[in-house]
Amino acid sequence: MTGWQYSHLKRAIDIVSALVLGILSLPICVMTAIAIKLESPDGPIFADIPLRMGRNGLRFRLYKFRSMIPNAHALLRTDPKFKQLFEEYKKSSFKLHNDPRVTKIGKLIRKYSIDEIPQFINVLKGDMSIVGPRPYYPDEIEIQQEKYPHTKGLIKNALSVRPGITGHWQVNGRSDINFDKRIEMDAQYASIISNSLWSALWYDLKILFKTPLAVLSGRGAT
Repeated sequence: MTGWQYSHLKRAIDIVSALVLGILSLPICVMTAIAIKLESPDGPIFADIPLRMGRNGLRFRLYKFRSMIPNAHALLRTDPKFKQLFEEYKKSSFKLHNDPRVTKIGKLIRKYSIDEIPQFINVLKGDMSIVGPRPYYPDEIEIQQEKYPHTKGLIKNALSVRPGITGHWQVNGRSDINFDKRIEMDAQYASIISNSLWSALWYDLKILFKTPLAVLSGRGAT
């Protein structure tokens, strides 16, 4: 069986996994939603974030529980008081440690990746897979490509498959990994799952086995 055929098997596994895990996580989702509204009643439950880049560069809305103040992403780019923070954000591979926009409940749900649970909706819609490259922001790709011009081919390869809730770099350092290394890992993943069935299936299983430990450790979370 070829890598192309594996994509169909992978899609079937994604749908079943998203349904089962989504149902099992419903109690956590309800408690998280209540906690978010109690801390900041005027803000939405889901994060108000820009569109992400999916397979072949198609843009989609990614669902996450809101872990920041309302309108946090727009404020970072437009509010003068966040100008220095935005420059730091770009320099640190579009990740921030000790981000002042993160709420109290946000710190907890980000540490243990609870904010990512709504992405099962994206999996069911076909925007994402359970395992895959990180879903990047369009401006992130543009700015990072200027900073790391040698990554142009790697970016194209990484965007050839559906992004994932978890993936190679997420279980090997999470936000502690710089963009150039991260996109290299994502491109490597895309190449592997485009080959034979068994190498692709085994690679996905290894990432899935590592995911719970990476989540529970909270290492590299921002």
